Amino acid sequence: MTSGYTFREHTGNSPGTPRTRPNTTTLGPRRNSRGTDDRQESRSGGGDSPGGTDFCVIGGGIVGVATAHRILQRHPGASLVLVDKAAALATHQTGHNSGVIHSGIYYPPDSLKAKLCRQGAQWTKDFAAAHGIPFEVCGKLLVATDAAEYERMLALHERSVTNGVDVELIDAAELIRREPHVRGVGALFVPSTGIVDYTRITTALAEEIRRASGQIVLGAEIDAITETDDAVTIAGPSGSWTARTLVVCAGLQADRMAALAGLRTDFRIVPFRGEYYQLPAERAGLVRTLIYPIPDPNLPFLGVHLSPTIDGELTVGPNAVLGLAREGYRKGSVNARDAREVLGFPGVHRVARTHLRTGVRELCNSLFKRGYLAECRRYCPELTVADLRPREAGIRAQAVLRDGTLVHDFMIERTPRSIHVLNAPSPAATSAMPIAEHLVDQL
Repeated sequence: MTSGYTFREHTGNSPGTPRTRPNTTTLGPRRNSRGTDDRQESRSGGGDSPGGTDFCVIGGGIVGVATAHRILQRHPGASLVLVDKAAALATHQTGHNSGVIHSGIYYPPDSLKAKLCRQGAQWTKDFAAAHGIPFEVCGKLLVATDAAEYERMLALHERSVTNGVDVELIDAAELIRREPHVRGVGALFVPSTGIVDYTRITTALAEEIRRASGQIVLGAEIDAITETDDAVTIAGPSGSWTARTLVVCAGLQADRMAALAGLRTDFRIVPFRGEYYQLPAERAGLVRTLIYPIPDPNLPFLGVHLSPTIDGELTVGPNAVLGLAREGYRKGSVNARDAREVLGFPGVHRVARTHLRTGVRELCNSLFKRGYLAECRRYCPELTVADLRPREAGIRAQAVLRDGTLVHDFMIERTPRSIHVLNAPSPAATSAMPIAEHLVDQL
């Protein structure tokens, strides 16, 4: 398993075979009469300059939007276009998560991942406050329910202290005093953890991009990337765009975008469905803080947790079930191409063998609500099957190497004129702006 949490940057391979497309369009900033971006703004002919736009970003999730935002801050007056195939920003991972502002408690001391998380947590709170976006610093309890978890909890406490994260070790009696409906043999309380709606953060960043004359093009799928000595051209059915520098933050499509660019792809983005339930409105006040289990250090998932949301709801989840559709949120969704690529990848076979027991348990809990409930009742025993109301799932883009390694790290690949974010695991939403800073430093 991958144990470190550092950016892994590689020198890019040679670009892929150039593709010729008719009516190549070079775009600079352009606004419509409403002051927002047009859904499709392609036009034939030349652009604002012979080299096209200065920067292009693929990806309308929070990491891509934060990167575009930071580019324009660093390069005032530069031309920039952000392209995404979805009809709206924050459609996938950004808009389908627990909305937690993480503290950095889980990550190895002095690691870049821990540092970026701490920086990102403060940035998220500051940005939300400055833009009138609701957030709450409600704190988080990581609850140990048996002796083995208690030992892991003590190790996590030591790591968090080394990381400079404010954390309090509490016993079972104090846990009950603070959260009367929660049970455990002990817990860690992290007061700095909060909740926010990352879609609202993304929307606010996008508004500032537009005010800085950046262009956002939605509904534009990309099926070709061609790099020359002087520029990069991306193209699809909606048109094409040429830029001096390309940054790709494509999330669930990261490996496919990398392949289009001619990068080595000894990994595969494997979709893991994270299934949530929502508690009835009358149970929304069951807990005051986020309630998390003690995580398994061998897995990149944090376990099923109780999460108050900034909108006043209380959710439980997510689990982690191998998905057969990268963007299929309904239970049982299957996409033929996605399924073929996942099931045919040797790394997935190795993951299945290594984590067979865990995988079977997660699948059973997905199929049978009582199994899912049992995971929750370990720390909240009064929950019932009737409390688990349907809620839309999320899908995590998990990079898996050919040898079966689940990549815990941020993984970045470079070519002379492009940067590809190949893996951006949790806490990528919390760390979005520091990640963007790191990417822009490389341009």
